[in-house]
This record gives sequence, structure tokens and C-alpha cells, in this order.
Amino acid sequence: MAEEVIKDNRQSVSTDGARHLATTTKTVPQMIGITPRWLLQLLPAVEVSSGTYRVNRRKVLDPPRSKVRVELNDRGKVVNPGELRAIRIFSQLDDKMLSKLASNLVREEYAPGDVIVQEGDKGSQFFIMVRGQAQVHTTGARGRDLILSVLSAGDYFGEVALITRTDRTASVRATVKTILLSLESRKFDELLSSIPGLRKSLQETVRRRLEEKAAMVDASGEQKIEVKSGHSGEVELAPTFADYADEPAEYPLSLVQSIVRLHTRVGDLYNDPIDQLREQLRLTIETMMERQEWEMINNPEFGLLNVAVASMRCPTRTGPPTPDDLDELLSRVWKKPAFFLAHPRAIAAFGRECTRRGVPPPTTNLHGVPVLTWRGVPIVPSDKLEISAGAEGPTTNILLMRTGQSEQGVVKLQQTGIPGEILPGVSVRMMGINTKAIASYLVTAYFNVAALVEDALGVLENVEVSNYHDYD
Repeated sequence: MAEEVIKDNRQSVSTDGARHLATTTKTVPQMIGITPRWLLQLLPAVEVSSGTYRVNRRKVLDPPRSKVRVELNDRGKVVNPGELRAIRIFSQLDDKMLSKLASNLVREEYAPGDVIVQEGDKGSQFFIMVRGQAQVHTTGARGRDLILSVLSAGDYFGEVALITRTDRTASVRATVKTILLSLESRKFDELLSSIPGLRKSLQETVRRRLEEKAAMVDASGEQKIEVKSGHSGEVELAPTFADYADEPAEYPLSLVQSIVRLHTRVGDLYNDPIDQLREQLRLTIETMMERQEWEMINNPEFGLLNVAVASMRCPTRTGPPTPDDLDELLSRVWKKPAFFLAHPRAIAAFGRECTRRGVPPPTTNLHGVPVLTWRGVPIVPSDKLEISAGAEGPTTNILLMRTGQSEQGVVKLQQTGIPGEILPGVSVRMMGINTKAIASYLVTAYFNVAALVEDALGVLENVEVSNYHDYD
């Protein structure tokens, strides 16, 4: 020990020893899982009374097309017969006939570039897209090949041709390896002949649908309101009225809950300089808000990804998110679009595609933070738009929305003034102290989200995020 003291040449107290007498500067507990939560920040909040929000609408006579959900198994296909009711001409068929239709669907595979149907051919097959992607082509007046639309999983075509046997008005060509389910007209005729009068009934359904759409339905699918313009003199005006939906959609508030436990001894003795209960509640509420944003995007019942209708969904044309793809999404949500919402990797992938084309997207400041924009619309990041591992590589989705109740857009729902409220729609209530002197606090956040009309929300699907370019 004497030798150690002799070797120590210090002439003052060591810093290690001195810091035992000092007061440290502390931060509150840090948490890597906190994100900006742009969706919660940017969506206008609507105050909800009695926990329910009702969206009254004009009556819709021609509802938007729905997709048909199909799953593949070891035997090739799984189609819930009830899913076929999403197809208008099959909507009135009974369960037995739908089961027969589903059992007669045949799996077909097409390689990239294969023609599925040819323009001008007689319509003899009905198709449901299971996996992959196809483009609908036609020849324009100037002889150019025009792309009318892009089909992806859940889309279907050729159903009317089964009844009317009209010629194909466009070609459909696979762009990637594509799997479909098809029903030949011969099989369909056999099914119809098993029930007398069924063919006539379906033909009447198709005829009535076309006539009603022409006479009673406007471009948005709602019942027409008769107006007259450009006339002069004493022209008799048609009486009219705006009819309302018989069963308007209702959105009850959902919730996120947790129970925070804290030993009373910790709260009594270790509260200076940082309040232990306050920090326990803060970290828990931060986690609950992250979960709230996830639910608003991904919840199977009300999440924005799942409530967007088929007509407002478009797949990427080549995989990565290109300027053309975002322009296509803007053409769907063209009435005062507010912002894109995308995973940070999707934003990076879009930036790479812009760089490759020599059109770097400009940036703007949003609440003091620089974000990319496209056509003047901010592209804000959110990791709640999950990335899934697929056959073509990791993919995600990009949302575009119009916001605000006055704009018939997407709104955030909340109810304030609840017991124990510490933030809008968030309450903390003491549950008691158990026999081990542990206090429990119930933390609840009430919320929901609603898209007031269909064209307020669009989705760009199958966005590949792992495509890189070699600039050498």
C-alpha cells in the first residue's frame, strides 16, 4: 500500500472522488420509440359527443367497386363464396350458387408480357386477380398503345361479358408473374342451366344496372339532382330533391388503455428533482400515442389503409415509387390534397427515383422541420406504414389525403372533458393501492379517424423500397 501511495503523483483531489460530493445534472428518461406522429399533428380534430360520430351522406345508388379477397393455399386457391357478392352481377345469388361458382374457378399463371385477353376477342372468360399485376391496354386514335389502368390483387374483369358475350374493348397484359382465377363461359352456362330463369334474371340485372346508371346516377354514383341551365323563357323546371342515405356510417370512439403501477415508497422518497409518477405516466402516454397512430392507419375496421375504396387505390407501375405514381395518386385525390404519408424508406426510394430522372423534389418547412414535397404537397414520414416482405422484395404503401370536416376530408375524432383528463381525450384515474403498497393508475386514450367521403383518401400500393441505381 505504501508503494502505491508513493507512485501517486497527484497534487489535488481526484475528479472521481470529487464527483461524489457534487450534484449531477439529470435528464428525464429518454425513449427511442417516440416519433413525430405527423398524422396526429396534421389531422384536424372533431369533437365527438356521446362517443359516436355519424357521417350523413347523400344516397349512393352505384357504390364504388370492391376488391375480391382471395388467398392461396397448398391446393391452389381459397375463395370465400361470400366474397363474390362484391361483384355486382353476382350480388343477388344465393350461397349455394356462389359456392358452385367458387368451386369452378380455375387457377391460371402468366409470365411478364403474356396477353391475358386480347382486344376485339369475344368475351368468354371472367378473371379475378390473385397475385401480380397487369395493365389494361387499348390502341388510341393515333395508333399509339394507351394504358387505361393497372390491375392488382383483388381486381376482376370480364364479368359482364359472361352475360352479354360482347367483344373485348381492351387488352390485358401481365407485367410481372401473375396468378388469376378464371371462369369459362361454358362452365358458367352449365351453372345457369341448373336453375331455370337464372340467366334471364342476371341479364335483367345487367340491363337494369346500365339503365339506372344512365338515368338516375351522377358521375359520383349518387342519386341525381335535376337542374337545368342555359335556357331562356318560361321553361318548366323538373322537381327534384337530395335524398339521404338510409343507414349513415357511425364511428364509435376506440381506445388504448394501460395500467401504470408505482410503489408508494418510490413516489414518497425519490421524487426530487424529477417526479416519478409524472415520468411513468409520460412514457406510458407516449407509447399509447404511438399505438393510437398505428391503429388509425392499420386497424382492420377503421384504419385508413383498410377503409380506402378500390377506385382510390392504385399500384405502382414498375415497383419503386416514381413521380408518375405520385401524379397518379394526385389525380385520384385532386380536390385540395393536404399531405402524403409514407414510410421513411419509401420517401428515400422516391427521392432516388427523382434523382435518377433529374427532378429532385423541393423541400418545405413543416412546423420547423424540412420535408420533401411533390407538386407542392408535403410528403411526411411515419413508420406506422409498415414494410412487408413479399416475393418481389420489401414493399409498403403511401397514403394521400384531403383533411378537415369542412372539406369533406379525413378527420381525427376525440371527446374532451372526460373524467381525469390530462390531455385532450386522455385520462388518468387512480385505481387504488394494494396490500403491497403499490398504487395503480388507469390511463385511457379515446380516439378514432374517419374519411367523410371516398375521394378524400387514396393509397399507392405495392411500393418497393429496395431499388437502387448504379450511376456509373
